[in-house]
Amino acid sequence: MTTVLAVDGGNSKTDVLLLASDGTILGQGRGGPFLPQSAGVAAAVDVVEEAVRQALGPGAAPPYAGLVAAYLAGADLPVEEEALAAEFRSRGFAGDVVVGNDTFALLRAATSEPWGVAVVCGAGINAVGVSPNGQVARFPALGRISGDWGGGQGLAEETLWHAVRAEDGRGEPTALAGLVKARFGAATVEEVVLGLHFGRLEPIRLLELTPGLFTVAAAGDAVAVSLVTRLAEEVVSLAEVCLRRLGLLETPTEVVLGGGVLRARDPLLTRLLDERFAARAPRAKQVVAEVPPIVGAALNGLDRIGASEEAKIRLRGHF
Repeated sequence: MTTVLAVDGGNSKTDVLLLASDGTILGQGRGGPFLPQSAGVAAAVDVVEEAVRQALGPGAAPPYAGLVAAYLAGADLPVEEEALAAEFRSRGFAGDVVVGNDTFALLRAATSEPWGVAVVCGAGINAVGVSPNGQVARFPALGRISGDWGGGQGLAEETLWHAVRAEDGRGEPTALAGLVKARFGAATVEEVVLGLHFGRLEPIRLLELTPGLFTVAAAGDAVAVSLVTRLAEEVVSLAEVCLRRLGLLETPTEVVLGGGVLRARDPLLTRLLDERFAARAPRAKQVVAEVPPIVGAALNGLDRIGASEEAKIRLRGHF
């Protein structure tokens, strides 16, 4: 019986599942952030191994399964996927190793078929498309240097940028300045900027501004509304480009929306997305991901070993 070790490595946490070929869960664990770009490939895979030992017990030793199906943040380019796969192989994790970007897990988790388009907007933003014949459309997703805009971190940085300019007079007035001061208990926005500059505030804390941005936009603040509108444009552009590259613009196709920003279903963002999809990709069917991406990683693994549909249904029944 071939077992599958499914891995979902994200910027905030790492989930693992050990599955039997019939879809039965044999163990599950959770580890810390999966950060190969900043921590290095070996340290990132260490996080996975710690989660595996949590799932199987501290005495567990490789090989852990017949197949590792790992879908990982930071596996943005084929060379990065291969480097990560080589690290799993070198440690003897399994006889067969498949590594892909985490967007592929999101896609498989929420679509009714193993194809479609997925857009993730969590801390960052990315998208992937897979056609019925297996053709793939994807992006480098390396941040601003590869043309990306948005994601929770990007929205937070834009919020701070506009707040600074509103306070010092270079920009138009916006309630985002008050949001920044209230969130960090500061007398001025400049105080927050200096806290970041001198290391008194961790940059990751900027993410705390993102939910507030949507609250300020809901109250009608023009600057905040403009940021939410631009995000809607980016999400639809990513999906539309994937659909066009794959020749699916005229084909009814599920477009999965995942990541914390999109799963929150902010009313303004939802309305803007509906309007733009209707105008630019009317055959697309939006699907907000309701199950965690680890399910998609596990389903991809079951696909790989030729598991039955009953096995996949059994797996989904756990979530």
